[in-house]
Amino acid sequence: MAILIEGISVVIKVTSIFELSNGWEEFLTYVPNETLCSDNEIARVGFMTPDDVQHFIDKLESHGLVYQEHGEAQDIAVADQIHGISTKCAWLEFGHINWNNNPKQRVAACRLIDSQENNIYTPDGWEYEKSLSASYGFVPKGQEDKSLKYLRHEDGLDVYLNGLTGEEVFIGRTDQS
Repeated sequence: MAILIEGISVVIKVTSIFELSNGWEEFLTYVPNETLCSDNEIARVGFMTPDDVQHFIDKLESHGLVYQEHGEAQDIAVADQIHGISTKCAWLEFGHINWNNNPKQRVAACRLIDSQENNIYTPDGWEYEKSLSASYGFVPKGQEDKSLKYLRHEDGLDVYLNGLTGEEVFIGRTDQS
């Protein structure tokens, strides 16, 4: 099976989640947004900033899951929809597929290596037309000030002015520390 990868996604082995003291129910209390999806082999939570990704990984590690050991992903991996898996990972594969067999609707996905299932699981209520897969922007770390001007934080979103287009850009945030 496979799961959708959008923005920067934290991917966790479901077997590792069930090793938490209260399993899946405990894991759900750590999920800070509504981007969770799972194929019963791996689970994914999506973010829009590296800082929010790190905060979530720190939370999972504080409860016993392991992100990396000797430079290789263990219970947790990180993948982004453009560049794929960010570190060596022996249990996960990444690729792009046509959503609903439409070559104009490409999405990124991950699945366990050797999984034979090709269905892709998405968060509840996900629609391609309203997704990051359909329309996204990428600003490299350290380049934010060159194209985006911070305006405000409202309703869980950082709002910026795109200096190139003159339009407001919204970045979902889960951690404001």
